[in-house]
Amino acid sequence: MLILVSLANGPLRWSELRRRAEGISEKMLAQTLKTLEADGFIHREAQPVIPPRVDYSLTKLGQGLVQQLLPLVVWISEHADDIVNG
Repeated sequence: MLILVSLANGPLRWSELRRRAEGISEKMLAQTLKTLEADGFIHREAQPVIPPRVDYSLTKLGQGLVQQLLPLVVWISEHADDIVNG
């Protein structure tokens, strides 16, 4: 969910996603990106440059999912204290 929401405002490079997905290991980020791509939620575009550059963006399917997720993310943010403190 964190990766999808991070891509809501446009394409990001690997390093930008890694910074936004704080606390996720590189291995887990790579696996999650592969899964999201295989499921059709994100698009991976490798640029033919040196050093290598890969951009990740949402597909139409991913954009539709993020539109549904964003209200949930906002709600969680607004109620985080209540959730943690019970």
